[in-house]
Amino acid sequence: MTTNIRPLLVELLTEELPPKALQKLGQAYAEGVRATLERHGLLADGCAVTAYSTPRRLAVHLSAVLAQAPDQPYAEKLMPVKIGLTADGAATPALQKKLAAKGLENIDLATLDRESDGKQDYLVARGTAAGAHLATGLQEGIDTALNSLPIPKVMRYQLADGVTTVKFVRPAHGLVALFGADVVPVSVLGLTAGRDTLGHRFMSSGPVSFADADSYAATLAEKGRVVASFEGRRDEIQRQLLDHAGRLSATLGDDPEVAALLDEVTALVEHPTVYVGQFEEQFLQVPQECLILTMRLNQKYFPLFDPATGRLTHRFLIVSNMQTDNPVNIVEGNQRVVRPRLADAQFFFQTDRKTPLAARVEQLGSIVYHNKLGTQLERVERVRAIARGVAGQLGGDISAADRAAMLAKADLGSNMVGEFPELQGIMGAYYAAGDGEPDSVVQALRNQYRNRYDSPVTRDTLTAATLFIAERVETLVGIWAIGLAPTGERDPFGLRRAALGLISAFEQLAAGGWLKISEEGPLSLDGLLDLAAGTFPAGKIPAETLAEVRTFIYERYRNQLINEFDRNAVEAVIALTPPLHQVAERVRAAAAFAQLPEAASLAAANKRIGNLLKKAEGEIGAVNAAALVEPAEKALAAAVATLRPQAEAQLAAGDFAGSLSTLAQAREPVDAFFADVMVMAEDPAVRANRLALLGQLHGLMNQVADISRLAQ
Repeated sequence: MTTNIRPLLVELLTEELPPKALQKLGQAYAEGVRATLERHGLLADGCAVTAYSTPRRLAVHLSAVLAQAPDQPYAEKLMPVKIGLTADGAATPALQKKLAAKGLENIDLATLDRESDGKQDYLVARGTAAGAHLATGLQEGIDTALNSLPIPKVMRYQLADGVTTVKFVRPAHGLVALFGADVVPVSVLGLTAGRDTLGHRFMSSGPVSFADADSYAATLAEKGRVVASFEGRRDEIQRQLLDHAGRLSATLGDDPEVAALLDEVTALVEHPTVYVGQFEEQFLQVPQECLILTMRLNQKYFPLFDPATGRLTHRFLIVSNMQTDNPVNIVEGNQRVVRPRLADAQFFFQTDRKTPLAARVEQLGSIVYHNKLGTQLERVERVRAIARGVAGQLGGDISAADRAAMLAKADLGSNMVGEFPELQGIMGAYYAAGDGEPDSVVQALRNQYRNRYDSPVTRDTLTAATLFIAERVETLVGIWAIGLAPTGERDPFGLRRAALGLISAFEQLAAGGWLKISEEGPLSLDGLLDLAAGTFPAGKIPAETLAEVRTFIYERYRNQLINEFDRNAVEAVIALTPPLHQVAERVRAAAAFAQLPEAASLAAANKRIGNLLKKAEGEIGAVNAAALVEPAEKALAAAVATLRPQAEAQLAAGDFAGSLSTLAQAREPVDAFFADVMVMAEDPAVRANRLALLGQLHGLMNQVADISRLAQ
């Protein structure tokens, strides 16, 4: 190969790769090869990298790669002169060994430089090293890429020689490595690189040979009937899905599962073609969530919905790996497969309906929630007690809250939830509605597993919010108490999600007027935690558990808010741990205050005041106005006396921004005070009086947020 710039293509042909990991595998493979070649200086300026991944291959195309990297100057610090050279200047055995290890055994000792580190002289070898050859760099790049893939599970398999065993996510059957039109001599997993691969399992006519690197995608599509690009296949599938749905006057639905399913089917096919299937309309009598779940989860179909009502229709779309002029067999085969699953769902639903949901509650006594926390029935009793307490504090329907909590987990013993655990709560709502339970109870059951409570709480939805809160606080307190707090990325019981859900419920209670921003509110986090702890056996919940859970909830809130607001404003509010329903409004106020011209000076002064008060000996007393002697301290005392009533009135009214804005007027007297007054005066009485004045100011300034944190 001549020293020039050409495109490079590397493909590894395998058996079917894990579909849910395919896109990440393709991206990681491409990045592993790219990063290694870049490290060796083998990428030309402007080199574009394109990752390809199909169910049976991982590939990467690099648009501008060097046959050999440019020569690189090097400087190798070897060892101290006194260790490397004898008295007559000959190399010691230690230096000879070092040079051999560096590949410099033939170097002329006279060319070695001497450099001092301030303590002793060192021998330094300088020269120019030949740049890496592509074959060497690519071999390392492929090895590195394959060894660093995010593989869910590695398998071992034997090569054709019947002796050698290798490890990879799936058996590999071919390797293509083309530098322009030339094959690069690399190997991996017992495979030697060539220019041939296999196309579609059924639609290609035989092996596919590539003339050069740039022809990869086009040749594979034309002769191999394979769309190599993951994004290209996804776009094509989406285009066909929308085209079919439009012609049928239907939609694919708007929930996030559609996008997730699209990614999954993209990883299952190499040449996508969409066909229309249908099932008997009688199955539509079954709750549509059941039918949707079985079609998406088990069969990877795309259900179709009526755009006017949002209801499921009896048609669905099939993404096939085969294109044919007569798809009758494909369509009928898929319809034949899905029909028994829909029939099972119908049977489960009809069978479950024969037993009232309330009659299933007793069965929860035989279902273990956690061996340290008892059965699901014991848990239900705890949630009921919490729900009654929350409903009572908010002025809600205590009876409805209790009923909803009692029925909340009853569907765990149903046939449908046994088959589809994802339908917990949803099926309970259907069964409760069929049993004639109140709408508020039905709604509570349906919404209990939502990640967030995302709409203002009304009188009609208060029972749902009550159950939502009760279930999450019981989980947080109980699971934390038995030592299963989240660690690192591990959170098997979803405590982070529970905390964020609880926060969202407080926000929406405030939005609905149940918790006034200007008040502490009838429902507080501390009171809620105490209420939850009281539902467990005496001594089961240590006091430190509640403190840790409280801190954990505020930490989750902080992490959520810093994605939207300035970090310092968030930290300033969270430091005070105000009522949960006030946090967001206080953060907005602190962020607005931070933009005022007075903010930086007052934040710095507040930080200074805090440090002075920490160093003060004894308690901070009251201010003695008669003992104020300096004009600046008298002016500051007057400012505090003037601003306090207005700032506190605004705070009491929930006008946090207004309260901070009022305090901004204290900037000039505060600056003058620190410029003209010696706080730590020698006279103990004067010093104590000035600290008392600063204590008053500090308390006034930090009622909305700890504004000293704005100076960080």
